[in-house]
This record gives sequence, structure tokens and C-alpha cells, in this order.
Amino acid sequence: MKKQLLKYLNIIMAGAVLATIPSCKKALDLTPQDAVTDATFWKQATEFKLAANGFYNYLRSFSNGNGDGHGGSDLGADRGALARGTNTVVANDNNYNDAYKWIRNCNYLLAKAKEYSKPEEIKQYVAEAKFFRAYIYFDKLLTSYGGVILVKDLIGLDAPETTAARSSREETIDFIIQDLEAAIADLPSEGAIGAGDKGRVSKEAAQAFLGRVALYEGTWQKFRNGNATRYNALLDKAITNSKAVIESNQFALFKPAVLGDSALKYLFILENQKSNPANITKAANKEYILAVRYESNNLLKTIPGQISFGAIGADMSRKMADLYLCNDGLPINKTKTAFSRATLTSEYQNRDNRMRYYMCIPGYPYWQNATNWHINWDWSPVDLANARPPHDEWSNGTTGYGNQQWAAERQVPNSQEGYDFPVIRLAEVFLNYAEAVYERNGSISDADLDKSLNLVRNRINAAMPKLSNDLVTVNGLDMREEIRRERAVELQGEGFRMDDLKRWYIAHIELNKPMLGVHWTGTEYETIYSYTGTGTPPAGIKKRPGITLDANGDVVTDPASERKFTEKNYLIPIPTNQMQLNPNLVQNPGWQ
Repeated sequence: MKKQLLKYLNIIMAGAVLATIPSCKKALDLTPQDAVTDATFWKQATEFKLAANGFYNYLRSFSNGNGDGHGGSDLGADRGALARGTNTVVANDNNYNDAYKWIRNCNYLLAKAKEYSKPEEIKQYVAEAKFFRAYIYFDKLLTSYGGVILVKDLIGLDAPETTAARSSREETIDFIIQDLEAAIADLPSEGAIGAGDKGRVSKEAAQAFLGRVALYEGTWQKFRNGNATRYNALLDKAITNSKAVIESNQFALFKPAVLGDSALKYLFILENQKSNPANITKAANKEYILAVRYESNNLLKTIPGQISFGAIGADMSRKMADLYLCNDGLPINKTKTAFSRATLTSEYQNRDNRMRYYMCIPGYPYWQNATNWHINWDWSPVDLANARPPHDEWSNGTTGYGNQQWAAERQVPNSQEGYDFPVIRLAEVFLNYAEAVYERNGSISDADLDKSLNLVRNRINAAMPKLSNDLVTVNGLDMREEIRRERAVELQGEGFRMDDLKRWYIAHIELNKPMLGVHWTGTEYETIYSYTGTGTPPAGIKKRPGITLDANGDVVTDPASERKFTEKNYLIPIPTNQMQLNPNLVQNPGWQ
């Protein structure tokens, strides 16, 4: 019955007319018991809950990204057209279409809620509708197109909004914030959500998202010389809401002592089946504030969808590798420890532990779900014998730097892994707080760093010096750059980087640099990958990959000549079919 309800509800909420199923000729023409009509559905609070369930499909996930190409950046080798600045005006844009379709669905529930006689019974689902409407306006529209047409109510085909001009960026952000603050007032705290409803949006999730929104727009305006009163108010809002989540004590960084410095690796592949050496399950994860929740059985998740994973070996860039600090808390150009690129593994030594758990170290064994899974999780000869052969830097990519973040280590078929996708996690909230404080005040105290950024930094780097004002001063560092570095390293696989480059107003600088791989000339790479013949290479020697080197002897996988990111690329163009349908739409600058 629930599947049929959802089927018909989707039709209703898309604005289509639902025809009743014909019945046998009788004295009374009764609506069939397995059909739903608009007149019979919105009668109980449980039906509003069922309708709200569908909104969870709008969250970013493994299979649902943002049409603006948020995953592309300067940290992975595949930048894509949007990050390259080579995208063009398109006639039809599914990102734009889906956003307004989903907003209509939220507005439909809100319209029906006004007719419901017991508003207290459904206030949570009304709040969820407002949260998701704000989420869509921000994640799919504002970050892609800037200010957009604001549809605040359920409208008909002849409503003025169908041919309205775009609202300003400021009006759009203000509406998003208004929705989120209304949602926060009526959403339950995480601790008040029952076990059967875990995964639903909480008050803290909405506060955390508002913190993200306010930080995004506050910095967007600040680095474009916007109105200081306005961007400071936004940064204050980011601080207040992020701090509220932190001080709620509803969440905690995932760092079981038994996993030691591998905790972060296993956080991303945590399943209810044995997915780590300590057999810790999802119940131990208090870090995810809002997540798309997957289970591996029959490709189902608690809120429907499907999973795919990032395979071992996917390219990472030199920039990503160089962002990791050395274990003395200093970058590679200032470290007091030994740093070298002479061998395949030397640059991975004495580094932030996240480097060895996010990236693949050449020559190390790795385990990967469908083919090379852990036998007994004890790294014994038997376990090692089933590992993937030592990682070949050129097996899946072109830079020599590989990724392992999302690869399951238990035996499970591809696309049937059951780990959750973090839409919002506590580590991001800590980093949002630290950045907002710094950008608001032009400085940040050691006390604020210790209750936010340093908790993230030292989660699996207990011996690494904390980020402090003294560390920055003594070593000639830049506090802003160190805060941004921490964000890039911690969140590198979660789709934040492109948005960060745009809001900091440095995308036109960073994305136009060449994409580099490993240093080649004079290193072990040049020695080992030296065979250029057509037969079998000699023992210990591998075939030279098809690479291009720059004047410094570095592998270049994407030259600067391919980079064309300019001012216009900070926003993507409105699709031309929408421009034709609505003569009052104005195209984004540079795309006319």
C-alpha cells in the first residue's frame, strides 16, 4: 500500500490530474481502496509524513550530485567542463528543471498543511518542507545561477511567477534564511527523534545547514567588496548557528580508540556488516548530522536511492598531495622534518595521517570489495595474500596519485555497499565555525581554534602541533590559508571544493593553473618506469606511461592552455528554453 501511495502521491505533487480507476457498475461509485486521490489523501498526520519522505531524495548523495559540477575542482584530475570554464549555454538544463519541480512538491505540502485542522500534529513535516525548499534554492539554484525566480506558494500555469523577473541574489538568500529559521523553530532536536525516525532532519541539521549557507554568502560578498554590514551579519549568523550545533552536544567526531589513526578511513565505509577490523557498526557514528542512509540489502536505503562508490586509484592532483601538512604541523615548504620526492613513497613519510588514508601509497597493499577483500582483518599472510596487488600508480589514472577514500574493504558486489553519504557532518560544522570567526573578526583566538578546527586536525593526528597564533607567527604562516587548508584536506572527497573556490573568489586563479602529477625527472619514477619497448619489461622495470613533462620534470596531465575559467564562469547560464518561455528572464553576465 505504501508503494502505491507514493506512486500516486508523486503524480499528484507533480501537478498532474489523477484519474480514478474504473469500477464495476454499482449503485455507489466508490473510490477503489488501492487508489489515492487528492481529496482523500491529506487527512492524517501520517500522510504528511509520507509526503515529506519523498523530499529526502533531493539531498546530495552518491548518485545525486548538483548540476553545477560541485565535484569538479583543482584537487582531482578530472576537472570537467564547468571547472575548466569550457561549458556552454544549453537549451535544456535538468538541474534547473528538477529544482523547480522539487520546489513545487514542497509548496504542495505547505499548501495542504494550511487546510489541515490540527497544525500541531504536522508542524514537523511543514518544517521539513521548508528546510528542503531552502536546501533546493541554495544547493541547486543560488550556487549555480545566482538570484532566481522565487516561487513561494503553489501556483497555477497562469500565475505571475511563471513570467516573473529573477529575484536578486540578496532576496534569494534572504528567503532561504527565512525558510531555514522557520524550520529550526519547529524541528525536533536530534535527541528527541525516536529510533524509528533516525535520519530525519533535526533542528541541529537545519542550524548546521544555515551555518553553511550564511558562511557561503557572507564570504561571497566579502571577497567581492560587498556591503560590510550585510556580510558581517551573515558571518554572525554562521557563527551563531554553527556554535549552537557544537554546544548542543548531540554529535561527536568519530574516533573509536580501537581504530586509532584509521578512524577517519573507516568512517566513510562504515556499514552494519563487518566493514572494519573492530567490527564497529553505524550505531557508533555520531558525527553525521544529516546523511543519506544506505543499506546493502537489495540496494535499499532507509530513504530510497542507490549507491555507487569511488574506486581505488582514481586520480588525485599534486595540489591535493601538497596540501597535507607534515607531522610537525607545517607545510612541505616550511617543515623542519625531512621531505623528499626522490622515491615513490618518500613524500608520504612524516605527513598528516589523512594522507595515507585518503590516498594510495605506491607499493602498499589495498583491499577492495568485489575482488580483494579482507579475509580476517589482521594483516596476516593470509589476509595480505588476498589484498589487491601493490598499487600501480598508473593503473587507473594519469597523475601518479591515487584515491582510496570510498572503497569498501569487505566482500560486497560493486554498487551494493551500505555506507551512508554525509550531507552534513560535525567536522564541517567545526570548520565552518573557525572560518566564520576568522572572517568576521580578522583573527581567531587559540581557544576558538581548540574547540573547533583543532578537534578535526588532531582526531587522527594526536602528536601533531595544534594550529595556533604562535605557530602561525613563528613560522611565517597565514592563518586564513591554514584554515582553508584544513577544510580542503578534511572535506576533499565530499564536493565542497568548487563552491569554496567560487565563494573565496579565487576560482579564476586556481582553476587556470596546470594540473600536475608526480615529480618525474631524477626520481625513482623515472628509473622504474623506463621501459619503452613492446615486449615484456625486465624484472623490476615497468613500461613508461604516456606522460608529458614540464620544464621542472613534473608530470602534466592538464596544461594551463586548456583552462578557460573567467569571471562569467562563477555562475552558469540560464537554459535558453527558459529564456524563450519567460521574456522577463535576464541571462547571467557574459553568457548573452
